[in-house]
Amino acid sequence: MKRALLPLAAVSLVVAVLVGCDPDPKTLPIQHIVVLMMENHSADTYLGQLHDQGQPDFEAEPTTGNPNPLNPGGPPIGPFHKTSLCEVADLDHSWNGAHIELDGGKLDGFTARNEVTADPTGSRAMGYYDQRDLPYYYALYNTFATSDRHFSSLLGPTFPNRLFLYAGTAAGHISNNFILSNLKSIFELMDQYGVSWRIYQSQSLNYGASLFSYVLLHQSGHVFPVSQYYADAAAGTLPQVSFVDPDLFTLGSPTQNDEHPDANVQEGQKFEASVTNALIASPEWSSSAMFLTYDENGGFYDHVVPPAAPIPDNIPPATSSSDFQAAYDQYGYRVPFLVISPWAKPHYVSHTVGDHTSILHFIEWRFGMPSLTNRDAKANLLLDEFDFSSPHLLTPPALPTPTVTPC
Repeated sequence: MKRALLPLAAVSLVVAVLVGCDPDPKTLPIQHIVVLMMENHSADTYLGQLHDQGQPDFEAEPTTGNPNPLNPGGPPIGPFHKTSLCEVADLDHSWNGAHIELDGGKLDGFTARNEVTADPTGSRAMGYYDQRDLPYYYALYNTFATSDRHFSSLLGPTFPNRLFLYAGTAAGHISNNFILSNLKSIFELMDQYGVSWRIYQSQSLNYGASLFSYVLLHQSGHVFPVSQYYADAAAGTLPQVSFVDPDLFTLGSPTQNDEHPDANVQEGQKFEASVTNALIASPEWSSSAMFLTYDENGGFYDHVVPPAAPIPDNIPPATSSSDFQAAYDQYGYRVPFLVISPWAKPHYVSHTVGDHTSILHFIEWRFGMPSLTNRDAKANLLLDEFDFSSPHLLTPPALPTPTVTPC
């Protein structure tokens, strides 16, 4: 019987896998990349129990805790299962707060930094969710490829971290001041290299669009409501790169779905499920990879000290005399991270350090574009979370239907 021959691209991929080198990005089966960045949760807050709930390779959260601010000499406040899906107040995830919570690597400042009237011990920083609360997420993380060493890009809040995702640098920013930057970003780079892209936003203003003057000047044909994502996925007309955003601005709304405290975390899970399920059902699923992550830890405890990071450029943090003095030479806290793709390694945990610029680097590398800064140039490419020799998850197992219990 005559045997069918593998296409040349497939042969190249198999050879690359066998010899342990990076594959030629031009031969990759990934034609569509979707990026979904949610808000403000650490790896321990969401995934600290994953080790005991289906994925023993994921590092478990230890039982050690933080001092009780009302009784510093007494028993510490350890990790505990949260009884509410909403928080009583936001947590401190500012530049200063994140560095103080780190306390030089002791990781003992979370409770004291988050004392409020409704939570006088700051104990909410130590709480966690598990598969009882987030069954869809736990099913996802037990199906696809994740990492227990994926970090935000700096110890600080949303906007600087999202700048790292889009541009490989925070360009001096350390706070959520409303940035309108002329900084060169992945959006401008994609236009320069003929890579199609769209931003699908759940509100009238988007963190991608609002951070860069280039995007604001090129919204036509690029920036759409999130309803267009579902239409494009169903029609098989997704661009090469998609950024999908939850509702990032209606803080306090009962249907706020970005998971930023004090939003109901199940609203975010429901939104994420709709994005993922639309991609899985799309004609383009077989050639797609979705990266799911979170901008930063949101002030929630994580037990892993962030490692050193490459300095992105010659623009230092614009700190004042009252700010914590540090450089962009350390990653932020760990955040949940997932590769959702038929080409993801099934039920896999990476232990290789990555951050937001790893996603940026993967996009640049896949489509033959140069790096924007030293940080993304040196970022982990995430290739250990893929198996390009075979699409093991073309038909993923059935996932639970996410429901929302009101807080």
